[in-house]
Amino acid sequence: MAHEITIAPSILSADFTRLAEAIELVEDAGADFIHVDVMDGHFVPNLTIGPPVVKAIKRVARMPLDVHLMVSDPDRTAQWYVDAGADIVTIHIEAAVHAHRTLRAIRDGGAQAGITLNPGTPASALSEVLPYVDQVLVMSVNPGFAAQSFIDSSVAKIAEIARMCREAGVNPRIEVDGGIDPLTAPRVVEAGADMLVAGNAIFGAVDPAEALRGLRRSALLRMV
Repeated sequence: MAHEITIAPSILSADFTRLAEAIELVEDAGADFIHVDVMDGHFVPNLTIGPPVVKAIKRVARMPLDVHLMVSDPDRTAQWYVDAGADIVTIHIEAAVHAHRTLRAIRDGGAQAGITLNPGTPASALSEVLPYVDQVLVMSVNPGFAAQSFIDSSVAKIAEIARMCREAGVNPRIEVDGGIDPLTAPRVVEAGADMLVAGNAIFGAVDPAEALRGLRRSALLRMV
């Protein structure tokens, strides 16, 4: 069964000195989730935020927090973000030594569990954990920085993951992050994505609220 199309603005592209205002703006414009990118400077070549900031965001956000851990040791640190108030915690299949156990622990802690993979990792890497996740995140850029160009081969990977989910009899959300804008959104939705992460396309726009609404309109065109 297909999910509704949801939009998760990525605060990585927002003004960090005015995060509460940025979150309120996109929530008022119809955002469904707030996407929070956690980077440790080791798994990816950038350093962003940690549990104290996630906890602070939780106090002001009305929408669920979709926390993406781009970290080297998610088996050890995922619980930090569950405790900080994340509603969804997504870990990388490339970084998790004990992915099954960590995904179960995230769920046991009261959050939804997500799994993600980098552009260079085949969809088949997810086959053993699909029954234990609430969402699959497809990285359509190499993680670490905002405002990168969409990798075209991501469309086929999304379609393959959607097929794998059908064959396994599971129905996680399929989320896509990287280079999502009104041109790429219809392509990934047609392939099977139903949750779109957008950073620069929203917060880099003159009118972020209208950019969010425009992104949703472009995605929904592929649904009719």
